[in-house]
Amino acid sequence: MQTVEQWMTRNPVTIEENASIIEAIHLLKEKNIRRLPVTRKGKFCGLITDRMIKDYSPGKSTPLDTWEVHYLLSKATVKDAMNPTPYTILPDAPLCQAAQLVHDQKLYGLCVTDKNGDLVGLLTTTNFMEALIAICSMT
Repeated sequence: MQTVEQWMTRNPVTIEENASIIEAIHLLKEKNIRRLPVTRKGKFCGLITDRMIKDYSPGKSTPLDTWEVHYLLSKATVKDAMNPTPYTILPDAPLCQAAQLVHDQKLYGLCVTDKNGDLVGLLTTTNFMEALIAICSMT
């Protein structure tokens, strides 16, 4: 049986909840990732994604210019835009269970936490594709 732990991304990049949205944008681009688990004093407390940031940001129809938008996002914190209750799964859960949850909830990934709620990894759609490719290659 394949488990979440076998396919998850370990030690994911995180960001503190009091960091600015601009800092999150730069970190996402620098690391070429789409999601950042959020921490409060080192403890997992939420998730922010590139989509959440886009939804939080002023739209193109706003009368604000680029510099004004940048200023506003530099003052807003990750806590303002994050999901404080993202879907999570245990590392020893079957991969099929994780896939079903992602499918049913229309998610792009899951935060992997241990029994104490501490973040131990991320399971993304990329991880699922890697597992699918490996499983298909075995036949």
